[in-house]
Amino acid sequence: MTHRRRDAVTAQVRSEFALPPHRETCETGVPSAVRTPSAPSVPHEKCAVRTLSLPLALTARISPVVVLAAAGWALTSPAATPAAEKESAPRSAEKSPSGESTAAVSKQYAAAPAPCGSIAAATLKSLVPGAKTAGKEIPSTDTALRRTCSWNALKGYDYRWLDVSFEITESADAAAKSYKDNISEKSGGGAVPGVGDAGYSVVNLTTEDKQQTREGVVIVQASNALVTVTYNGSDFESKKAPSTDEINKGAIKAAKEAVAALESGQKA
Repeated sequence: MTHRRRDAVTAQVRSEFALPPHRETCETGVPSAVRTPSAPSVPHEKCAVRTLSLPLALTARISPVVVLAAAGWALTSPAATPAAEKESAPRSAEKSPSGESTAAVSKQYAAAPAPCGSIAAATLKSLVPGAKTAGKEIPSTDTALRRTCSWNALKGYDYRWLDVSFEITESADAAAKSYKDNISEKSGGGAVPGVGDAGYSVVNLTTEDKQQTREGVVIVQASNALVTVTYNGSDFESKKAPSTDEINKGAIKAAKEAVAALESGQKA
């Protein structure tokens, strides 16, 4: 009697907690409702540990999806923007165009002065005897930046030529670089003190068909301007050239007057 009662209670408990028809079997994973009759039956106790109610089963299946979605949202969230912060930092450190131009550009002279009026008449008569003091300006593609005037004359057998040229650059640094480049091509000269920011003078002798010509060149940098004076001479009777001292002193004298005309002219 005791065994019969115990079996009845067990049967009642099994009937109350039996798995729903749509559950999956432990071994096959196939819903019991559609399993073929030939499939072997599985004891209920063996699957009891895998039996879950529908809400819990859905929760277990959905939870990984929620976790992955949350991780993806965190990776793509606008709040995590270290790269953007790194990109913005260099930009804030960059200098403004106006700041760079103020620091890098030093421009004192805006335009070249009239070159034919830069040398005194008395100096022209001494350096180029017989030349017209008005001189002749050489055509330029940009007279605001480059202007040159020339004087030449033949008096008796003595020939003299004088050129005065002004060039305005973008900055004092640009003028200094051009000055160094120019004097490096004219070796053998020396510094000219007391004129502009830097001065250089060189004298060379050339001979062609036994005719000598001596030429002196003076280059001066004054802020963002360059002044170049070329002075040469020949004696067609003796075929000799004027002395180095005469040519060198004449070129330096003309250069100093040209720089003075630049400094007293229009400024930026």
